Amino acid sequence: MVEVDLIIFDLDGTLVDSKEDIVNAVNFTLRKLGLNEKQFDEIVSYIGTGVESLIRKAIGDKNRDLLDKGISIFEDYYKKHSATKSKLYPHVEDVLKQFRDKQMFVVTNRKRDMALVTLNSLEITKFFKDIIGGDNVSCLKPSICSLDKALKYNKNSERSIIVGDMDLDILSGKKAGILTCAVTYGIGKKKDILKAEPDYIIDDIGELKDIIK
Repeated sequence: MVEVDLIIFDLDGTLVDSKEDIVNAVNFTLRKLGLNEKQFDEIVSYIGTGVESLIRKAIGDKNRDLLDKGISIFEDYYKKHSATKSKLYPHVEDVLKQFRDKQMFVVTNRKRDMALVTLNSLEITKFFKDIIGGDNVSCLKPSICSLDKALKYNKNSERSIIVGDMDLDILSGKKAGILTCAVTYGIGKKKDILKAEPDYIIDDIGELKDIIK
């Protein structure tokens, strides 16, 4: 086990199973733009690198002129429906209660206001010192600048860890010089996670209790 004072959690695919709400919002956007809906798994494969990237991939290169309108439609709809179907993964609340005396942050590529809607609805915002969103496109993971906002509270990198379901979470953690833990149950592909070489790999977030003192 390792001594850790600060824990950074990814949101989608790590704490919250949000796939259905995101897919529904993307398909609503496509319908409003007069485009064909896409299959569930295809849209899920677009999740993780921010709203602009999500909508750009969903509408396709030949419809790039619709990007700004698509982002606006998506954000307006998703703010109202970002917690309709979303739910915590098993054992998330138990883990947050276990580590409530540590400094915990959410660092997500989702915009902060949309992240807060979901976290508030699921009643777990109270566990976190701050929610750091991907409002600045140039500061999305795997960039470390969003992590830096959390890590300023703990200068000892050996006592900080990031927990996420995608390779970009692991890559950003490595760039920041902190411990990394990948979860296998989320949106990210396991082969990509393994290639990123996290310090720890777990199949259930409850296993953090066996890693972190």
